[in-house]
Amino acid sequence: MGARKEDMRAPVPRCGVRDVQGPLSHAVPGEGTIQVLSHNLCTVLKVPHDPVALEEHFRDDDEGPVSNQGYMPYLNKFILEKVQDNFDKLELNRMCWTLCVKKNLTKSPLLIEEEDSFKVWVIFNFLSEDKYPLIIVPEEIEYLLKKLTDAMGGVWQQEQFEDYRVNFDDGKDGLSVWELIELVGTGQFSKGMDRQTVSMAINEVFNELILDVLKQGYMMKKGHRRKNWTERWFVLKPNVISYYVSEDLKDKKGDIVLDENCCVESLPDKDGKKCLFLIKCLDKTFEISASDKKKKQEWIQAIHSTIHLLKLGSPPPHKEARQSRRERRRKLLAEQEELERQMKELQAANENKQRELETVRKKLEEAASRAAEEEKKRLETQVELQARFSSELEREKLIRQQMEEQVAQKSCELEQYLQRVRELEDMYLKLQEALEDERQARQDEETVRKLQARLLEEESSKRAELERWHLEQQQAIETTEAEKQELENQRIMKERALQEAMAQLEQLELERKQALEQYEGVKKKLEMATSKTKSWKDKVAQHEGLIRLIEPGSKNPHLITHWGPAAFTQAELEERQKSWKGKKGTE
Repeated sequence: MGARKEDMRAPVPRCGVRDVQGPLSHAVPGEGTIQVLSHNLCTVLKVPHDPVALEEHFRDDDEGPVSNQGYMPYLNKFILEKVQDNFDKLELNRMCWTLCVKKNLTKSPLLIEEEDSFKVWVIFNFLSEDKYPLIIVPEEIEYLLKKLTDAMGGVWQQEQFEDYRVNFDDGKDGLSVWELIELVGTGQFSKGMDRQTVSMAINEVFNELILDVLKQGYMMKKGHRRKNWTERWFVLKPNVISYYVSEDLKDKKGDIVLDENCCVESLPDKDGKKCLFLIKCLDKTFEISASDKKKKQEWIQAIHSTIHLLKLGSPPPHKEARQSRRERRRKLLAEQEELERQMKELQAANENKQRELETVRKKLEEAASRAAEEEKKRLETQVELQARFSSELEREKLIRQQMEEQVAQKSCELEQYLQRVRELEDMYLKLQEALEDERQARQDEETVRKLQARLLEEESSKRAELERWHLEQQQAIETTEAEKQELENQRIMKERALQEAMAQLEQLELERKQALEQYEGVKKKLEMATSKTKSWKDKVAQHEGLIRLIEPGSKNPHLITHWGPAAFTQAELEERQKSWKGKKGTE
């Protein structure tokens, strides 16, 4: 965190504050400013401020803080060594940005606002290399520009980036933070996009890489008390799902804390709500409705992936990808260094051969001079020396030719090695995918193995239980044999009683038919009496309107509500109360 990372010199001993030295090294003009800066820095980093230590540190320096003793030793000793990883990193970024933006940000007009420049600056701190001065390498630049293009809904132009990479300065390994802000702000890779689109893309990438926002969007949530549906803005992070009233994130309504025990399930449509799914936690269950099936599947997959990462203890995908890219670059750098070392060894061996050839040539010249001096005295020796000289020359040519062939072969081997390095990179990517598949297969195999073990244990327990039941059945059969005879005697007695009961039943059936006939006659007489009573009542009501007949009331008591007499009895009310209590208990 912190701007002007490229000006830092020494690493900081605590995690999370390695980027503080850069801006502070340019902000020590006087003693009063030093005190204010130290106090603000301690406040942001949540470190106790000790003004006495500051005065003691610069007590023997007559020239003040801006002297050869400097401010950085005090910063390292009294502030950075006390820092814990419990401060607001975004607030520290904001403070460092304020210290250095006016001095370093380009004066040329940019297509992005200062707030967007700040977010690009924070993203640079996340993607830059862990070496000083800090830069962002072309691979990370391509990664960032691709994500911005995808967030803007554009099409990535790989040819355009390759042209930009070809024109990249060979003396530089990457871009500084201010050069990156200028690259994004000039719109070189976002042509045709307006300011708002570029700003929204920067904000989306900032949320993902810095704020660890894995997914966000509007969905409907069912309440736990009122059971009503309300639209909320959901934000998924590596270990929590927060939901707000709107996407401005000002009014937070709650959190869904995720852990390895949580799970997400799809639900069928019900009660007029579609695209439903369920998030189950240990203490609560959350019922959510997405806008369409695609959004529902995306949220289920994102939450499932997040829970899986929590079970594995893995970091978020973008952090894991960043670490993977850095490891790949370190490995490639080590291979390049090894290749350079081999090239140097080959060059040294070639130089040794050249020195040996030079030594042979000098010896041949000495032999030729001696042969010229003794030419008159030893003609035969001269011929022999000439023959030897010719053979040495031929051998020297042969050795030179062999060395040239070896150099050509080494060059070819170097080209093949480079090709092999590229193939190994592809194989490494495929190997990662294969390892992921193998890990998933091993997990599935472990699940099946545990299921088989559980089934075997259940089978053994069932077998023992069946054997116990078999012994009990044998004992019961022996007991039953003794009781069988007694039951036979009882059966005979019951058959006799049954015959007697059947005779009585026939007699009762005859009496019932006679009673039914009598009932039909009484019913007809009652209907005739009812019709006569009705005509009599009509006559009385017509002639004597003030007279009302007294009629029997209902046998069952009725309830009285503030709307009038209730349409149900006390028993029906108790049944409805039991039904309501049952439904409330299940919810």
